[in-house]
Amino acid sequence: MVFMDQSLKRRIPNAITMVRIIIAAAFFAVLGGYRFPEQGILWGNVAIALFVLAAITDFVDGYLARKWDAVSIFGRLMDPFCDKVLVLGTFIYFAGPRFSVEAWVEDDRLMTMATGIYPWMVVVIIARELLVTSIRGVLESMGHTGGAKWAGKMKMVFQSFALPLILLLVVNCNPAEHESVMLIINILAWMLLVITVWSGLPYIAGLLAVLRKDS
Repeated sequence: MVFMDQSLKRRIPNAITMVRIIIAAAFFAVLGGYRFPEQGILWGNVAIALFVLAAITDFVDGYLARKWDAVSIFGRLMDPFCDKVLVLGTFIYFAGPRFSVEAWVEDDRLMTMATGIYPWMVVVIIARELLVTSIRGVLESMGHTGGAKWAGKMKMVFQSFALPLILLLVVNCNPAEHESVMLIINILAWMLLVITVWSGLPYIAGLLAVLRKDS
């Protein structure tokens, strides 16, 4: 009976992790029904709720895995994978045409983003994720721990807060008509970029320290 209980405890966090990828898929499907500024506002708000729910499952599965000492190889692989699908996919959507705003400056047609997220920002963020994943793989192949650093956890917490907040402001406050709302969104977007890039520095420092030690 004890064995069955422990087996169940190992499965629950992994099941919650898999539920998160399903919620993420639903989030993207629902968000596809929204077009800034007024098309599918209901779908936009449903998408916000789904993102928040997915972020909650991220906290819950990690908490239960640690509480029950049920950390598994499956969880170590799938948990960050599901996180990246949700977060990176959201950045890509935010930099897409559904959130574009047409502006004219001295007869020049310009395209800005209601989300404050631009394609070049997404490239930088994806590059950070690829670099950190590569570093963790190298460190683990050398026998060193490659788990999430505190900066990486802080980054995930801020992303889980800022991304749905940006979507909430975009969907319900029309930043194209309210400069103060657009200012808040731009601040959040730049904070997301800076914190995401900054959170990768401890991994780089850790790799350099290991290389110096082993050289």
